[in-house]
Amino acid sequence: MLAAGVRAVGAPPIPLARTWSARYDGRAGPLIDLTQAVPGYPPHDDLLARLAQAAGSREAAAYGPIEGDTALRERLAADLAARYGADFAAEDVAITAGCNLAFVMAATTIAGSGAAVMLPSPWYFNHHMALTMLGIGTVALPCRAEDGFVPDPETAARLLTPATRAIVLVTPNNPTGAIYPPATIAAFAELCRAKGLWLVLDETYRDFLPGDAPPHAVFADPSWRDFAVHLYSFSKAYCVPGHRVGAMAAGPGFRAEAAKVLDTMQICPTRTPQIALAWAIDALRGWREANRALMARRADAFRAAVTPLQDWKLDALGAYFAYLRLPESAPDADAAAEHLAASCGLATLPGPFFGPGQTRHLRLAFANVDEAAIAAVPDRLRAF
Repeated sequence: MLAAGVRAVGAPPIPLARTWSARYDGRAGPLIDLTQAVPGYPPHDDLLARLAQAAGSREAAAYGPIEGDTALRERLAADLAARYGADFAAEDVAITAGCNLAFVMAATTIAGSGAAVMLPSPWYFNHHMALTMLGIGTVALPCRAEDGFVPDPETAARLLTPATRAIVLVTPNNPTGAIYPPATIAAFAELCRAKGLWLVLDETYRDFLPGDAPPHAVFADPSWRDFAVHLYSFSKAYCVPGHRVGAMAAGPGFRAEAAKVLDTMQICPTRTPQIALAWAIDALRGWREANRALMARRADAFRAAVTPLQDWKLDALGAYFAYLRLPESAPDADAAAEHLAASCGLATLPGPFFGPGQTRHLRLAFANVDEAAIAAVPDRLRAF
């Protein structure tokens, strides 16, 4: 008998969806794959050179500190301070083997078997998968299309259970693309502070937010270290998802306990990308800004392409994602996504991958294709 928590989780969603597109015969043109949130451009050439150089070094072959290399922690802390207009130090930061693992380790630190964590629904499927495998319950916080899929703190307060240990916010959101207003995030921070809960802020896509204002003011108050955990991914901004580098920022009490989990689950994050990324944070700032503008243009192009379509409704869009409502006459999302992939050459993810009540939506990750491919999306939808 294998672990019940693992058996309770479905197959990895993206490989499953790609079995549908594997049946596509090319009749409508090249496959447009909008299943995975990856940047549609390569890493910077200088970053690739630094990665190659670091990989051949003795330093990268040795164990590193449990919480990550000091140089990368210092530079990420400075980057966080500049982005949020707040005080961050290297001691606030731990580097992890990807942001997914950062979430797993944060959840392990916060909630044991039998406890629960609140996730906005629709949720990022790997978050729910991780909680289920760990024996941690999920309290669903329904987010409505008419509210732009922004969660409501008053609803969250009503849905809390005695077992709830944390509330997770993902902004910009995966899967919907919704960007949570600073006032909403502040209200959730106050709720967590008042109820003695942890606020887990997954800001994987914060480098693609519009404008330069701080995304929220949670970190402006030093007391955030007593109740908040920030999660971040280098994969998107630096185009290195295969190197698996993420981070968490938290206060000393949390980190002291999390260090036990870090040591057990990863010993230390892989050294090669840490060495290269410590250089890249400052050196590639202009390149990152250019890519943020590129992604904004792709978002605008996607909105312009699909908004005129009859029957289809764009319920949310932001960062890498569009959340598209199916026509009333269409079958449910699972069947629609399979047909679009296998017969129309448009690979998407159906809403049910992201939790209950999502049978009328598809997630389209437009960031990994150029504007020419985006312009072809309406014809594939019309063909459906």
